[in-house]
Order: sequence, then C-alpha cells, then structure tokens
Amino acid sequence: MRTLIFDTDIGVDDAFALAYAARTQHLLGITTVFGNVAVGQAVKNARLFCGKMAINAEVYRGCSRPLALPPSAPARLHGEDGLGDAFDNTCSDQAPGAVQFIIDSVRAQPHQITLVAIGPLTNIATAINQAPDIIPLVKELVIMGGAFGTDGHSGNVTPFSEFNIWKDPHAADQVLASALNVVVIPLDVTHKVLISGDEVQRLNQPVLSAICRPYLAYSLEKEGFEGMALHDTLAVAWLTLPQAFTLTESPLRVITEGIACGQTVRKLSALASRQDPFNGLTAQRIALGVDADAVRAHFFQTLTAP
Repeated sequence: MRTLIFDTDIGVDDAFALAYAARTQHLLGITTVFGNVAVGQAVKNARLFCGKMAINAEVYRGCSRPLALPPSAPARLHGEDGLGDAFDNTCSDQAPGAVQFIIDSVRAQPHQITLVAIGPLTNIATAINQAPDIIPLVKELVIMGGAFGTDGHSGNVTPFSEFNIWKDPHAADQVLASALNVVVIPLDVTHKVLISGDEVQRLNQPVLSAICRPYLAYSLEKEGFEGMALHDTLAVAWLTLPQAFTLTESPLRVITEGIACGQTVRKLSALASRQDPFNGLTAQRIALGVDADAVRAHFFQTLTAP
C-alpha cells in the first residue's frame, strides 16, 4: 500500500480510478486540476464523489489553465458537470492550494509519497518549478497520459495526442523531461482494458453506475461499444499489479507546437545525431503491454468486495 497524492481533473473514468485507489492505497489528499471540467467543478466533483463513496480524503484546488497555451473547452463526454449530471452538486468549489500541498507534503515525507496524475500535468509542473528540491524526494510519479502508437493506439484528441497531455503540453514536457521517477501509462495499454455497461452494473456500485451513463452512450454512438476503457484506473493498477505490465525505458519529450502538438515522443535510436532533444534526460518507464485479464479481475474483485 502506497501513500498517494491523487491529482485529477475528475470525470467519469477518474472517479472509477479514485474508487479503486481508495480501496487499495492510502490517500493523503486529492489535488484537482482543470481538464475534463474547470478546476472549480473538479473540486466540487471530488467532494461529492468522496461523500457518496465514503472516501476520507481532503480535497485541494489546483491550476485553472495551462502553463502557456490559452485554455480550451472542457470535455463533454462526461456530461456537463463531469460526473454524468447524475447528482445535484451543492459542494463548495473553494479549497486550499494544491501546489503548496504537494510541495509541503513531499518535503515532510521524503521518499514516501507517490503522486498519481490522471489529468493535465500542470499542478506537477508548477510544483517542481516552484520547489525543484522536491524532485528527488518524490517516491514515484505515475501518469495516465500519452500515446506511442503501439498496436495502432495513437492519440484520442488528434491523430498524435492524448487528452491529458494535449491539454497542457508544456507542463507535460517539463515533467517528463525532469529527473522525477516517472511511470507513464499511455493509451497503448489503457485501450486494452475495457469494461462493458453490463459489467459496470455487476459491480453493484450505484454511484459508478449513475455517473457513467452519458459516457457509455457516447461510446456506443462513436465506437459501437456500450462500455468504456478503464483509462485512469490503470495508473492505480500499476501500483497494485506491477507484474501485469510490460515496460520499456526511454527519455521522453512532448511536442509543444504545430500539427503534432501534445504528442509524446520517446528516443527510438541510439544512433548519434547532430541535435539530440533527449540529451542528458532521465530514462523514464513506459508501459507498452498489459495483462488485461489480470487487471480487470483485480479491479472487479476490489470494487465488488463488501
């Protein structure tokens, strides 16, 4: 069991991941960021979901816009409020600052805190920019984000770019090029772990069933499958079942402009080049294979337990 700071732009699949994390890890706090919804809505959503699911964790308010790009519209496939418009949400959108909470927590518990980031990486980038001393003190940073083209799994916003990275590519580039101890869980593996609408019902989790209805309807309309990929849950699954993942290691960068803005790129060759954008960078771990059956089985076992 790890001590986690759970960084999220909480939408439907984020909520599934949070429910799984609450049953398998120790949640030190939930830090929110813009992405699927505006950051104020993310604070409200985190509080509502924790209340509905009896999750005991403090919620913090993080960054409201990208580091350098103009803000873009929230995603709509999660419903207008990010949680399927399933509940009347009267929670406050005010909360203590997420970035300072990350900095203070890591300094107070060096080498003990794992960061799980399943939204844009703006809070993480801001924290290491403000306090670079925390970089070697973070136990591990697990990111759900990116796409590397394995088995045809490329971007889900553009042909190149995955949503979380695309939302703030400058933040992602800073984080992935840093000396943080990073594990990247990209679309290459998350698209392989699917759950059907019927299986959601069999979890016997009424809150999860309620919030995912628009998400499932969108999937049925666009892809002909009434179900969802357990995208964000796989960042937590890495902590519970690391043996289910096949990793490679490479320095990483993110393209921050042009038609491929938001694309995650890794060094594919050791051949010398005149200009090497990966020169001197830490090799990060990237999950490019997964035992989908093992991950699904553990997820169902965990969420259906009393």
